[in-house]
Amino acid sequence: MKLSQRQEEIIRIVKEGQPVTSETLADKLGVTRAALRADLAILTMIGILDARPKVGYVYLGEAHNTRILENISKVLVGEIMSKPVTVSEETTVYDAIVFLFLNDVGTLFIENNGILVGAVSRKDFLKTAIGGTDIHKVPIGVIMTRMPNIICGYSDDSAY
Repeated sequence: MKLSQRQEEIIRIVKEGQPVTSETLADKLGVTRAALRADLAILTMIGILDARPKVGYVYLGEAHNTRILENISKVLVGEIMSKPVTVSEETTVYDAIVFLFLNDVGTLFIENNGILVGAVSRKDFLKTAIGGTDIHKVPIGVIMTRMPNIICGYSDDSAY
C-alpha cells in the first residue's frame, strides 16, 4: 500500500523530532490540525505512529498490518455514502436547524435550483445561535460554507 506524500512527510517529521504534537506537525506542513486528522488516524491505525496523550506522536516503525490500509483503499465512496439532506439557500436558519434534527444528520447541503452551493454543519448553527443572530429571519445562505471551500467526492472515488 502506498502512502500519500503528506503521510510520508508526517512520518519523516515525527522520526526526526519525536515526540511531535499535532500542532507542530500542522505548523511544519502549513495546514490546520483538522486537515491532518485523517492522515494521523490512518498512520496510527496501521501501526506506523502511536498517539500518546499530552506527549504527541511517536514513530513505531513500518506497519506490520498493512492489510487494514489495503482494505481501506479498496472501499469506494459509493459503498459508504448516504443520501444528502438538502435545503434551499433561502431557508431560514431556524427552519434548517429543525430540518437537521428531523433528519438526524450532522450536515445540511445547501442547493439553489438543484445545484450544490454550500454546506452547513452543527457547529455553524451553534456559532450562529450563540452569536445572537435572529435565526428566524436570517437565510441559511448567510452562514453556509460556500462551494469553492467544499471538496466533493464521487461514488467511484476511493474513500481513502
